[in-house]
Formats: sequence, C-alpha cells, structure tokens
Amino acid sequence: MKDTRDADYSRLAAKSLDDEQLSYKESSAILTGDGVELLPLLQSAYQVRKFYWGREVRVHVLNNVQNGLCSEDCSYCAQSRSSKTPIAGYPMKSEAEIMAEADRAHRSGAFRYCMVFSGKSPDLARTREIARLVRKVKGTYPLEVCVSAGLMDDAHMAVLKGSGCDRINHNLNTSERNYPLICTTHTWRDRLNTLQAAKKAGLEVCSGLIVGLGETSAELIDLALTFRRLEVKSIPVNFLLPISGNEVPASGPDPQYCLRVLCLFRFLNPRAEIRVAAGRELNLRSLEVMSLYPANSLFLDGYLNVKGSPGIRTLRMIRDAGFTIASDFKLEDILDGEGKGTRAIEEGSLKTSRDLHPCLPLP
Repeated sequence: MKDTRDADYSRLAAKSLDDEQLSYKESSAILTGDGVELLPLLQSAYQVRKFYWGREVRVHVLNNVQNGLCSEDCSYCAQSRSSKTPIAGYPMKSEAEIMAEADRAHRSGAFRYCMVFSGKSPDLARTREIARLVRKVKGTYPLEVCVSAGLMDDAHMAVLKGSGCDRINHNLNTSERNYPLICTTHTWRDRLNTLQAAKKAGLEVCSGLIVGLGETSAELIDLALTFRRLEVKSIPVNFLLPISGNEVPASGPDPQYCLRVLCLFRFLNPRAEIRVAAGRELNLRSLEVMSLYPANSLFLDGYLNVKGSPGIRTLRMIRDAGFTIASDFKLEDILDGEGKGTRAIEEGSLKTSRDLHPCLPLP
C-alpha cells in the first residue's frame, strides 16, 4: 500500500462489506506496508464496524473461577505448570462468590459474563456443575454467559448447550506451525476440535489469539482466515503481556502494529465481535482509545491474573470517544455514580517544591 490514496482505503471497506475476502497482498500490506497511513486505515475499518455494530461497545467481565492447578505447559500463561509466576492458586470458587461477581458485572454495565476454569479438560461431573452455575446466573441476571473450561468434546458441549450457555471460548492463540513452540502438552488441533464440537452442539464460538508469540504476519493472516471459515462469533485479540516467571520471552508489539492487526481482523471478519483484549493498556499505550474504531468489544476490570485499567476509567474512555455500551444501565448513569471523574485534585496529587524546582541541588 505504498503511495496509497484515500480510494485504496475505501476499497478495503467496500470489499469487506461485500463479503469479498481481501487478498494476501492486501492483508500483508495492512500489517507491514511501509506506506500505510494509520488514520485512513482506522476510518476504513470503522466503516465496517459501524455497519454491523454501530457505536456500541460490548463490555465483557472475566471471572477467574479456578486459578492455577493446571497440568499444561503453555509458556505464555501464568497458570502453566512451567511458570514461576507467584500466582494465588485456588480450586473452584463457591456458588455464592460466583453469583456475587455476576451481580457486580451486571451493575458495572457488562453485556457478557465470562467464567474461566483452569485445567486441561473437565470431566463430565465438573461440566454438569458448570452447567448448573450457568443456569443459576442466567436465571438471575440478564447477562449472556460464556464458558472457558479447556478441551471438550461432543458430550461436554451437549451438557453446556442444555444449560442455556450462550458461548464457548477456546482460543487458538497462534498458528498451527508455531503452537509446538509454546505448548507441548496438547496440540493446536486439539483446540480446533473443541471449537468444532461447540459449533456441532449449536453453541456460539469465541476464539482468539495472542499477538507477539513469534508468529509471522502470514500466520496472523492465516489465523484471521481460519476464524472466518469457522464463522467465529467473537474474536478476542490479545497482545502479549510481559509476566515475570513465564517462559515465553516478553516483547509485545508496538501500538501502531496492534491497531493494524485489529483492522485486519475487522476486514476479514466483518460481522464478528472483535474484542481488544489482554495487553490493551500496556501495548496500545496512548493509542488505546483508537482500538474502538476497528474493535467493538473489550474486557472491564482486568484479565485472568493481570490487572487492567480501573473499570470506571475504561467506561469514561468509551463515553469520551462518543461510543455507547450494550447494557441494562445507561453509561451516563454508571458514570454519575462515580462523579464523572470531576473529583477535586487531592493534596497528594499536587506538585511538591522538589517537583517545581527539579534542577536545584538537593539540600
């Protein structure tokens, strides 16, 4: 896309809206082209996002229902058996705690409540318990529920489908070629089979990736096309987080590349819910709000083992950029409860004499 014109960017949106798959050349140029201008690219991706999703942002809240205690060696994960990260491992939370967090998610403006269980695969007894919890949440709150519980087959999916579960999450994370470099205890195909079992049961599928695991741009394109073929409803785009103690080298992508990736996934999966997920704050930095132009979803209140921005800051960002949320509660009402960020500057935030005179010698 060297020496590009506005018409070139408009053509990307037009092809996407016509369900015409972008060529490899076009897709590669979006990711690595020297002449790409970021703002016209974002505007083009926004035209597709706006057509299918308007200015609405779907807010997801994660509940790390069971933490650690995992047999798998996924090198990017703090819960991995190979990680040295000092996380607080625990078995499945009580029903009371799970329901209290569902209530909190609902009142925070969440559209979907995502329950995540560590471990390779649940047995059928555990799956029935998860199904019971899904019924309880959905019978109490007007929330959509997504379950992430590891590798599952047709029998597991039938149980969850019967509970009213809306969606199953299982991320492919990286390319099939790259997968053995980040995990040896199960395969990329195992993950793909889980997604196919969910679709066979009539469950919606959520599956995403982690950008920064050593994949090539061609492999990112292939992943986006895999999600397109699977008709994945929701694609969380994570950016590698530098968690001390993990085996994978921590070198997340730069902000502009993050935005290029989000644009590519929007063009190649125009109807999908594209979620700017873990690593949003750290990797996008000052360009974080621009992610809402290709993406229409995000997580509130952090991730599995890593804190994110305070929820109210994220909601203000959504409001200040002119977007709305899908919720029973109006965004303004949620923000009114927090004073809309108009609190007075506290004494601890005022500059000290040292701040005001940084070049004077210390006494």
